[in-house]
Amino acid sequence: MTRYDAVIIGSGMGGLCTAFILAKEGMKVCVLEKNRQIGGSLQIFSRDKTIFDTGVHYIGGLGPGQNLNRYFKYFGLMDALKLHKMDEDGYDIITFAGDENRYPHAQGYENFVEQLCKFFPEERANLNLYIQKVREVCAAFPLYNLDSGKKDFMNAWYLSTDAKTFIDTITKNKRLAEVLGGSNILYAGLENVTPFYVHALVVNSYIESSYRCVDGSSQITRHLSNELKKMGGEIFNYSEAVKFHFKNDEIDEVELKNGERVAGKLFISGIDLAKTVDMVEGPQLRMAYKNRIKSLENSCSSFIVNGVVKPGAFPYLNHNVYHYRIPNVWNGPMYNKAEWPEAVGVFPGTSSRHPNHTENFTAMAYMTFDEVKKWENTFHTIPNYEDGRGQDYEDFKLEKAEKVLENVFLRLPGLRGNIESFTTATPLTYRDYIGTRDGTLYGVIKDYNEPLKSFITPRTKVKNLLLTGQNINLHGVMGVTVNAVVTCSEVFGHPYLIDKIKATVD
Repeated sequence: MTRYDAVIIGSGMGGLCTAFILAKEGMKVCVLEKNRQIGGSLQIFSRDKTIFDTGVHYIGGLGPGQNLNRYFKYFGLMDALKLHKMDEDGYDIITFAGDENRYPHAQGYENFVEQLCKFFPEERANLNLYIQKVREVCAAFPLYNLDSGKKDFMNAWYLSTDAKTFIDTITKNKRLAEVLGGSNILYAGLENVTPFYVHALVVNSYIESSYRCVDGSSQITRHLSNELKKMGGEIFNYSEAVKFHFKNDEIDEVELKNGERVAGKLFISGIDLAKTVDMVEGPQLRMAYKNRIKSLENSCSSFIVNGVVKPGAFPYLNHNVYHYRIPNVWNGPMYNKAEWPEAVGVFPGTSSRHPNHTENFTAMAYMTFDEVKKWENTFHTIPNYEDGRGQDYEDFKLEKAEKVLENVFLRLPGLRGNIESFTTATPLTYRDYIGTRDGTLYGVIKDYNEPLKSFITPRTKVKNLLLTGQNINLHGVMGVTVNAVVTCSEVFGHPYLIDKIKATVD
């Protein structure tokens, strides 16, 4: 039996970046993926000859010298990706029912302020203060900026306030406050819960620069997996890890669903935290730790409509749209079912085949797992091929899709009558396809009221079991990339790895 230096469970971006770093440092690595397709939220699928992203619709911080650009250079991604820069004067457009204005989030700190001052000229000083505070927060997270220094976060001001409350202290203009928080679908922002630092770290990278992956984000997966294999790493799909086997107090093997075992010296899990701790059936993890992990509340899931647009019928849209039927942008995950959807995010695709037209779009609205709980004992691993769940499920999806599309047409009326076909995804799709317990989009909820409760370190009480992925520090492409470095720093040492990455890219 082959014994690997490191066994990575889960092939999402966090798992692949972690595997890449370990292999680059000379370790013999394998990655285990339960599904046919690797990549987690980087996966794509095709309908009517158009490509849809499942989770990554745009990426920030890829401009020269910017944070993710530097990390991506280390992974060799900047030369491998086909990218398209979004509208500099409004990569995101925030709109509200009853208000015909289209409020932009623009690229570049000064431009962000200038574009919003066209709508709020008296708020220039407050907008400058907002940008100042966002940048101050980002500067305080060393790894966000590829810095090997360490800082004490326990008494930091931005840990003791939630995003909505802090934005409300920046401006008394309610509409501007709603605009500044208007893209919080990116992190499932909650009033009096989501810390300001989460808001700042997420929006800052997009303000720096915003790009779409041409023809889908799976090119990231393809590059990382190819490079990993060149370095001797192996990837096994249809390989669902279900149980750890121990020799004394360390993991010796991981058992797969088919009964096979994979032996290793180090094991790193990038999958759902509760599933990971359940794989330790013995006393190696205390029940108090397991209970704490299982008690963590996950962020909300979503309902998705993936629409194929009739050829040439709609011009290329170089921005996203966030539309709110109600003015409280922080209410999304706590929506009133009778009023659903209260908010919709629309993300057009970018195709090399027809760069002047929109081939497809993804429309997203919050949806809790409770809404699909009656079908929770049905399982599928291929997205949208879900007819096996029953006709009532199909009727449910159609009803919800029509409501989402009606909201899309309110802000993009040119799409009405020009949709050739559409498919849908629910929290059950995300549960089965991505592998999270309840289809959560962004992992564990970060709560400023209890910052230490949701603070997950990569090191566990099992000596040779580490964690990676979206539950360490931050979610998203930027978050899981940094998290992979955090995890690998537990193996090689903190300053060593950061300094080596910097030496590669600077």
